[in-house]
Amino acid sequence: MTKVKICGIISPENALMVAQAGADLIGLNFYPKSPRYVEPAQARDIAMTLRDALGEDCPTLVGVFVNASTDDVRTIADKVKLDFAQLSGDEPTDTLQALKGFAFKAIRPLDESDALASTRQFADTFPVNNCAPSLLLDAFNPKLYGGTGETASESIALAVKGSVPRLMLAGGLRPENVAERARKIKPWAVDVASGVEDGRPGIKDESKVRGFIEALRAVET
Repeated sequence: MTKVKICGIISPENALMVAQAGADLIGLNFYPKSPRYVEPAQARDIAMTLRDALGEDCPTLVGVFVNASTDDVRTIADKVKLDFAQLSGDEPTDTLQALKGFAFKAIRPLDESDALASTRQFADTFPVNNCAPSLLLDAFNPKLYGGTGETASESIALAVKGSVPRLMLAGGLRPENVAERARKIKPWAVDVASGVEDGRPGIKDESKVRGFIEALRAVET
């Protein structure tokens, strides 16, 4: 089944709801300029709440970073007990190599040529752990590092998917379109933030979360 990552969680209660609704991965955003930014101490509370309540059924916890140093990523990861780090900025290959096995790259390519070049650039840094994506593909935006609600190009997604073992697809996904996008692209996982919110960044709406997951599962039956 296609895995589901719900990104930009900012409270323990919301995180538990999302997990119980069926999310496979939960994203915690450590980029201070993001409207979904969460302090490391609060993220640790979220992680502890989930693990205390769910034990081995706790979703995979992913920290989202933008142009953070490797030391900062490691420090926050250790404090929160993250499973993986998602690097969503302009990080060079060296940063991914330093965090190899723990971090994966998010790309926002301008076109297919750019997408394939990025895929080749980071190919040697893909995590081998099957619980992590090889690469995350988001919609292009020249000013924002993800979370825009803009839809990623289908042709770009298909081009990238052919070159990576496990593609995570982000960008403009909602309960109304996730099934069709999954049917056409068949990603390893889908990633959603604003598409399941109640209008307030970071606050996920339970009916939208459940509708998103149910719509995705319906196309897989």
